[in-house]
Amino acid sequence: MELIGGLDWLGSGAMTMIAFVFVLGIVVFVHEFGHYIVGRWCGIHAEVFSLGFGREIFGWTDSRGTRWRVGPIPLGGYVKFLGDADASSRADHAAVAQMDAERRARSFPGAAIWKRSLTVAAGPIANFLLSIVIYAGLLVYSGMTMEVPRLGPVPDVVAEATPLREGDLIRTVEGVPTPTTRQFFEELDANRDTGSIALEVERDGAVVSLTSDILHAPYVSGITPLSSASRAGIRIGDLIVAVGDTPVRNFETLTTLVQASEGNRIDVTVQRGAEQLILPMVPQMQDIMVDGEFVKRVVIGVQVGTSLSIATETPYLHEALWGGARQTWSVITLSLRGLYNIAIGVLSPQNLNGPVGIAQISGEAVEQGATSFILFIALISTGIGLINLFPIPVLDGGHLVLHGIEALTGRPPSGKWLEFAMALGLAMVLSLMVFATYNDITRFLGSLT
Repeated sequence: MELIGGLDWLGSGAMTMIAFVFVLGIVVFVHEFGHYIVGRWCGIHAEVFSLGFGREIFGWTDSRGTRWRVGPIPLGGYVKFLGDADASSRADHAAVAQMDAERRARSFPGAAIWKRSLTVAAGPIANFLLSIVIYAGLLVYSGMTMEVPRLGPVPDVVAEATPLREGDLIRTVEGVPTPTTRQFFEELDANRDTGSIALEVERDGAVVSLTSDILHAPYVSGITPLSSASRAGIRIGDLIVAVGDTPVRNFETLTTLVQASEGNRIDVTVQRGAEQLILPMVPQMQDIMVDGEFVKRVVIGVQVGTSLSIATETPYLHEALWGGARQTWSVITLSLRGLYNIAIGVLSPQNLNGPVGIAQISGEAVEQGATSFILFIALISTGIGLINLFPIPVLDGGHLVLHGIEALTGRPPSGKWLEFAMALGLAMVLSLMVFATYNDITRFLGSLT
């Protein structure tokens, strides 16, 4: 990742393109390799494994007779199995009819339904497994929050403003015992309108009473890609200290001031290390989730939290994998909820990102650091896996539906009906891509004004 992050001399445009190709390359390869390897296990021969579309740039043929190739258009890939007419996995019935029994058994159309279904489903499943492994790996790398409220490293930006130190065990908040991390944050939230908060901490075996007035200061823990804050140059780890001339002591104050701007320019002052920076930005109206519901709010696009972090501990492998699975499932459910709300008109379709938007987000993820970039790969992998399961012909989900129809009726759908369904599915996918790209372009042009 340092290799990508160290290519600043190429310029932001080149960096964005490299990041975009890198993200899609990994995610598409994993998806198609899922199809390929399960198909191979099922005895189905793969004639072509292509990363990218278009005329072959370079490639090679392995000992099994599979042509591995790279195309110039990095917007997807495909595996063409024996008996497929083209990259969409449409069966070439004329070619299959001329095959001998042994060769027909190695073709995709000639394989048993369960083998074809497993091969088709393996692509999205591979994407989900990639996401789970990434999330689990990051949990192992960064650690899981301890169940007791023992403090981790105190950021430099607040170290001089608070008497708290790394390793302190928080015993009470405003006199209320906090034996668990959850209770600590609950009490912290209950006292969010309090200025100085009284604490009792255990430090080096002794109980120390102290007060701190910076516990609710909006410490930037995340930045929404393509947002006002992102374009203005806010970074993870900044401490927001003022909006205009008004000091900001907590998240509620920040939210109120941003809402009051009504989308007009504001100057946000952040503490970054030893210096203060004034960053002008224009808040945007966006759809955000509040208490499980989507609402329209004027936002700048930052996620904030307390500057205090709880110490972590390395999880067991099964704990990390379970945590990765839960995070992947959370992304899936949130994505489905968002798409449902777009369908019923609660959310604007302009929330959809196309290739241009994904490329821009890729570039910003690189700028935010290796962790953000890796998390973005997991997010895209989950999204591609989910989309491919939609029951639309030409997508994996559509093929699974056709296999289900064949299993119920005892025969595959007729050729004319299948051609119509494939054409309709392709038109739907292309229309969605064109619409999403239109959103990307209008969003980009709007950011230039």
